[in-house]
Amino acid sequence: MHRQLLKPWLFVALLAGPLLGSAQNDPTPPPAADLRLQVVSSLPGVIRAVPAVAWLTPLPGTTVPSFVPQGHYTLLQKNRMFTPHLQVIPVGSAVEFPNADPFYHNVFSLFEGKRFDLGLYEAGSSKSVTFPRVGVSYIFCNIHPEMSAVVLTLSTPFYSIADAKDSFVLRGVPPGDYRLHLWIEGVPQSFLDSLSRPVHVSSRDLDLGAFRAPIARSGTMQHMNKFGNPYDPKSQSQSQY
Repeated sequence: MHRQLLKPWLFVALLAGPLLGSAQNDPTPPPAADLRLQVVSSLPGVIRAVPAVAWLTPLPGTTVPSFVPQGHYTLLQKNRMFTPHLQVIPVGSAVEFPNADPFYHNVFSLFEGKRFDLGLYEAGSSKSVTFPRVGVSYIFCNIHPEMSAVVLTLSTPFYSIADAKDSFVLRGVPPGDYRLHLWIEGVPQSFLDSLSRPVHVSSRDLDLGAFRAPIARSGTMQHMNKFGNPYDPKSQSQSQY
């Protein structure tokens, strides 16, 4: 008795059927979108905004890639300045604070992002700080009050730093529901909290328009030293040699 052979077209159909069915059960995800917005000052006479960051955090039911620490982050101390002034980093990242000035510095932060005091350290040396949680850290030198910087620690890859036109573009955001957050230097946190809002992102680009805030002109942040006291002008002049 001879074994019955399958016809060639039937054999191909049997192989193709499960593959076609699998493709239908695993559809291509919808395309990501770009989200745009702008910040403008509500105060008269202020044209340019100070440094600002916009970011999205996913709401329940929306899954996004994790923000993995990458690269090397540095806040250089040179000419009694921190460079860059603003640093956005993932949670868990370390930042180096090298001293390239020919005199001592004492880097510290007493704010909610990360509290630390690196103490005095000399020219040519460096110290490192790890930032383990989300938050804004305002960085100062206990010797030179004109020195200030900001480290913003995030747990989301969807953020944007304001450009020269005070605009933001958050690129490649997957569809879902998010909460929008803004940080603008010099604007009180209570007002920034009032700007936060839920945002639904679809596969189409989204323009949220302009956000108005009491933004003042750029300048040195007013602050006390690490002990909560005014800076001593005599000790400042002696420390610069």
